[in-house]
Amino acid sequence: MSGHAFREGYSGQTARGAELHTPLRDFLRTETGSAAVLVAAALAALVWANAAPGSYTGFWDTHLALRLGSRGIDLTLRGWVNSGLMTLFFLVVGLEARREFDMGELRERSRLALPLVAGVCGMAVPVAIYLAVNAGEATAHGWGAAMSTDTAFALGLLAVVGRGMPSGLRIFLLTVSVVDDFVALVVIAVVYSGRLSLPALLTAAATLGAILLVRAAGLRHPAGYALLAAVLWVALLESGIDPIATGLVLGLLTFAYPAARSDLERASGLFRLFREQPTPELERSVRLGLASAISPNDRLQRLLHPWTSYAVVPLFALANAGIRLGGEELAHAFTSPVTLGILGAFVLGKPAGIVTAAALTTAVSRGRLRPPAGWGAVTAGGTIAGVGFTVSLLIATLAFSGRHLEEAKTGVLSAVVGSAITTWLVIRLVRALPKRTRLRALLGRAESIVDLAVPVDPARDRIRGPQAATVTVVEYGDFECPYCGLAEPVVRALLEGDGEVRYVWRHLPLTDVHPHAQLAAEAAEAAARQDGYWPMHDLLLEHQGALTATDLLGYAEEAGLDVPRFHRDLRTHAGAGRVAEDVESADLSGVSGTPTFFVNGLRHHGAYDMAGLTTAVRTARARAVVR
Repeated sequence: MSGHAFREGYSGQTARGAELHTPLRDFLRTETGSAAVLVAAALAALVWANAAPGSYTGFWDTHLALRLGSRGIDLTLRGWVNSGLMTLFFLVVGLEARREFDMGELRERSRLALPLVAGVCGMAVPVAIYLAVNAGEATAHGWGAAMSTDTAFALGLLAVVGRGMPSGLRIFLLTVSVVDDFVALVVIAVVYSGRLSLPALLTAAATLGAILLVRAAGLRHPAGYALLAAVLWVALLESGIDPIATGLVLGLLTFAYPAARSDLERASGLFRLFREQPTPELERSVRLGLASAISPNDRLQRLLHPWTSYAVVPLFALANAGIRLGGEELAHAFTSPVTLGILGAFVLGKPAGIVTAAALTTAVSRGRLRPPAGWGAVTAGGTIAGVGFTVSLLIATLAFSGRHLEEAKTGVLSAVVGSAITTWLVIRLVRALPKRTRLRALLGRAESIVDLAVPVDPARDRIRGPQAATVTVVEYGDFECPYCGLAEPVVRALLEGDGEVRYVWRHLPLTDVHPHAQLAAEAAEAAARQDGYWPMHDLLLEHQGALTATDLLGYAEEAGLDVPRFHRDLRTHAGAGRVAEDVESADLSGVSGTPTFFVNGLRHHGAYDMAGLTTAVRTARARAVVR
């Protein structure tokens, strides 16, 4: 397909509509939208439980059995939600943790230490508070309900009460919550599971071994993994261990990796074949080729995350959040050690544990290990981590029954409100600080991971803007790519700002879809040999649908170049080596598509409209000022 056809297909679009997402940003965006659904489900459960308590209890205690011959699984509807559907929630949590481990902040393994310590201490301190309040009481065994953060709810509420918080805080909170969830599942398996069945445990272990062997063999068919996952779930259920552990384990085992340019080129080749011969066989080959270019981690997150956020977790809230709210019940609950222990554990213990652990780790490492956000933001993260809805209610249903279960639910729900209010107050205090102090409190001094493999070199790179600018924007682009053309006005606007931005273009011609891109890149380099790179660059992006050799000679004349010399350099491919160097640097940085932007060495994920890039530039400038 020609570049001209692309331009016709996308005429009328703006850069605003062309967004580049990462699963982490989609994760956060989905959690933000689903927070309202989760709150609505919890309120609906409260209304239902108070308006018709018999109906609420009777419905969720209804048994549903699946049988095959004489064997089967018999659970209440609440049990199917808590042990069945919630497995998908923990699968998504495990997938995101694995992606951060493979491609995100945690790909530098040393960065795992601080969230690991913060996560463990952020559970130990709340448990200690709960045990202190319940000392000598039979309810002390319910300490597990006072330790775990609800990742989905916490991130959603943070987006509501913490607008303007740095993205590093959300990454920090997510990684701490994953540690939190993993420990919580271990606690459920060891402390709150029923009597263990050795044959079922051996079956579960053998099934997990089979999953590892299948993964090592490179099998990618989802049906095989789904079957093995179902067997593992049933084996854990029969063993006496809560089977939701299946989700987290499988999520952590699912690789994440960027789409390789070779896979994308193979996929575009398959599409061309299908365009010429639209047969069912080639259609299937195209679908499989496209799927194989994306990591299984990305595919599963895209498929499951909206369902878990908008259906599974709200359904869990509807099944478990219903408690009686009469004056007598509340008065009794708030004098109960169960309610007070859980409330104190989350509202006081969570921030104390997380912030203290992070501070001690930073001090012991002499500043080598720092949280990815400032201490004001970390404190807000600690307080919002006191939102312990989903896993806390899950453990409460395992640890308590009757009146004590109602008290535990009251404590969990009260902690959600208390943690949200405390977070709002912390953020208000941070925003009241003087500007420079506020920036330091939000952004901190941690060194960010540099994604750009080959640093900008003024001696070789094509640079536009002041050399001493505090912010450098690097774009890997293709002169025939319509999205690069859409991004060009945005880049121009950034350069016309306050003079604090310099811009670098590096070539990445996608020759499998843009047949004239390589020649256009070499034309820009031929113009550079006559100090005419940027005029040629601008002309090429203005005429993306006309990049034949004849067109290029016309642009050389329009730019005032020595046309015979330009023609000779173009014909002998004098700029091919320089283009190849840029392509090699793109491969080293994991770039497979255009346009791809880096801001001060950090890859920009998101829209390349004015708002998206301006936000990235402002954040980079603020970090430069703080340091």
